[in-house]
Formats: sequence, structure tokens, C-alpha cells
Amino acid sequence: MTPESTPGTRDGQRSPSAVRTAEYPWIHADGRVTFAVPAPSARTVELQPGGHESGLAAGSTLPFTRGEDGLWILTVPPVRPGFYYYWLLVDGVPTNDPNTETFFGYGRPTSGLEVPDPGSDFHDLLDVPHGEVRTRWFHAATTGRWRRCLVYTPPGYDDDPGRRYPVLYLQHGAGEDERGWTMQGRANFILDNLLDRGAAEPMIVVMNNGYALEPGEVPATSGSIPELSERLLNAFGDLLVRDVVPMVDATYRTIPDRSSRALAGLSMGGRQALSVGLANPDTFASVVAFSAALFDPLDPETAFGGALADADAFNARTRLLWLSAGTGEQRFDEALTSMESVLAKQGIRHHTYRSQGTAHEWQTWRRSLHNVAPLLFRG
Repeated sequence: MTPESTPGTRDGQRSPSAVRTAEYPWIHADGRVTFAVPAPSARTVELQPGGHESGLAAGSTLPFTRGEDGLWILTVPPVRPGFYYYWLLVDGVPTNDPNTETFFGYGRPTSGLEVPDPGSDFHDLLDVPHGEVRTRWFHAATTGRWRRCLVYTPPGYDDDPGRRYPVLYLQHGAGEDERGWTMQGRANFILDNLLDRGAAEPMIVVMNNGYALEPGEVPATSGSIPELSERLLNAFGDLLVRDVVPMVDATYRTIPDRSSRALAGLSMGGRQALSVGLANPDTFASVVAFSAALFDPLDPETAFGGALADADAFNARTRLLWLSAGTGEQRFDEALTSMESVLAKQGIRHHTYRSQGTAHEWQTWRRSLHNVAPLLFRG
């Protein structure tokens, strides 16, 4: 190992996503990142970044260089702050980096690189009161299966048994699962930090798996991402409205009415939020979509079950319609611009936000949650 590849010889830090016993990935003071993989018998080792818009080499496969000791080293140019999926190709075989925690993305467990932002700590683990992320298993009649959701309860939830809370239903993106918003998105830390400053209303957050299978339907194989079809949207909507919301209201101290429920999501989950939330106004009064995967032309007379056809009725019953995208995710940004135009022409009250310099990535969605949470369940 050369001095250049030895963490102790230069300024920087381990990635927060590294396992506690690993020195790598190492983030240099200038933003470059060094990866190291012990594979003395391998002929080739490559890094495969996830995503066509990733800040980690924009999806290109990157070769490692083998050292005499069998340690393979790769240093990449400066990487902007955020979270990035990646995996290794060892002699062409996909495998995860043993130096990092694993994260579920792309329909499979993957490695992940977290690059801290020295100028921002809104999603960091800080010395503030913390809520609790609970695991809840329930049997869904609509799917005939046992399912798992994660439930964030705010600080002090167990201290005041008489207090009830509004609920945010928060959905992941395609190829991810219910763990995405805590493992990759750090939603619990974002809310903890906002609540410590009094910047948001204390709320329960329910993170559910967005893939709903009908009874007898076979799940997709590992590593594949099912197409976001109308059938999948409808199945998830049925699951959420008929199974999840009643279960949450029966299990947790919620305020069980539409005005105290919001549905939000990213990418696939953003489309689900719009399709399910706007079509079920008796269940959700607020709808939030980050980088919504909604690219077809929007007909305001028929879209979302005709929810946009009568602007006066929509504006009267909707507490918040909030949309966002990153300026670096061209297709999703253009889709947001198109939807803004339709909504404005129709007279639909809405709010938009653009994350500057970020693409279709978790930093966009972390910022989006941080910006919209203070608006939920207030006013």
C-alpha cells in the first residue's frame, strides 16, 4: 500500500457509511474518494456506480489498480455531498463492498457511499432529542400476505399517552423498500432536528413497502425492478387505504381524520403519492411528490380520478399540494415544469421546490423533506 492510499497519511475522514471496522471508503479533504478492496486472487476489480445521473462518476464502470499486497485501490475525482449506491465487479461478478453497510436499492442489497456536507447538518445525527423508528408487522387483506412497515414516532411519544399526532405516509422509490427513508434518506434525523428547533409539527411517519402483490402473485426476482404499471398503482392504493391507514389508526395515537394525514413519496413513490393521494381526498388532505415519475401529458379533466377537474373544489379540500425535483435530473425537472404549467392554467393551488445542483438522488429528496416538513399540518 502506498502512502497515497493510506488514510492516516492525509487529511480527510472515513465515509459515514463505512462499517465501524473499516478504513475505507476514505473521503479526502479535497472531496476525492478512495476505495480499497482486498482480493489477492482476483484478475479484475471494478466499481459500478448506480444511476445514470449519479454524482459518483455518472454511472461509468471504474477499474481498480492492484497493489503488490493484493489490495485493489481506486481513487475517484471529488464527489459532491450526498448518498450514492454502488457495487463491485470482481472478475465480472457483482458483489458488495465489504467495507460499507448494505442498503436496499436496484431491487437488491447494494453498497453505499455517504459523503458529508461540511456546510449543512440538517440530516446528521445531532445531540437533540430523538424519536424512535419502530418495526410493525401486519397482515394485509388486500394482498393476503404479512407485510412490514417502519413507523417513526416523535420524541416524547411514550411520555404523554393522551397526546395524538398527525401522520405522514412516506414512500420510497423504485427498486427500494420501506427501509430506504431511514437508511438512505435519514428521515428520522431530519425530523428530529426540525422538531428540536420547533420548526415542524410533531408527527408520526409511516414508511411502507410500495410494492403490493395480489394474492398468489409471484414476487420479482432479486435485482429486478418491476414496472410501475397502473395495476401496481391501484394495488398499492388499495393496500394503503384499506389496510395500512386503518392499522396505523388502530395501533398508534393518531388524529384519525383526513386533515391530519399526508401522503408523500420520491420518484415511483412520488407518482404513487399523486395517483393515490389525489384520488382519495377523503383519506388524505395533503399530497407531496419528490421527483415524481410522471412523464405522460397530464389531462386535468381525467388525471388522478378527475381530482383536478374542479379547481375550486380541489383548493377547498386540499391543505397542501407540494412538488419538487433536482435541477440536475433533467427528465424529472422537465416533468415538474410541465405539471406546474397544467396546475397553474387550471387554477390549482400548489407549491414547488427545486434542489439546486442535485440529480435523481437522495440528497434531492432529503432536502425536499427538510423543506416540506415544516409546512405539514400547520395553518
